[in-house]
Amino acid sequence: MITVRYIVDDVDAAIGFYRDLLGFAVDMHPAPTFAMLSRGELRLVLSAPSGQGGGGQVLADGRRPEPGGWNRFQLEVSDLAAEVERLKGAGVAFRSEILHGVGGDQVLIDDPSGNPVELFRPHVT
Repeated sequence: MITVRYIVDDVDAAIGFYRDLLGFAVDMHPAPTFAMLSRGELRLVLSAPSGQGGGGQVLADGRRPEPGGWNRFQLEVSDLAAEVERLKGAGVAFRSEILHGVGGDQVLIDDPSGNPVELFRPHVT
């Protein structure tokens, strides 16, 4: 299992996004500031910034975890155009239109906190 931690503003909103729109299962949600989800071999840990400890706590030098950036995980899909239409219909925020690359096509979407997720359809060789 591969684990990725995302810092989110609202754990409940993030759970709804990943569960309802991207097919993740909720493995645990023991506190308002923490949840663990999974999809296949990917475990997604969601943490909201807080003083309660864990991945969302303020560091000793005062830096506070925050969502966003460009690092992301990739979910492979069989029909990228259909996924784009489905997610647009659900009101998902897109960073890009479909981008065509040498290894496949991709689109970047944002979760409710602005963390990117890449949907990828590889080229068949």
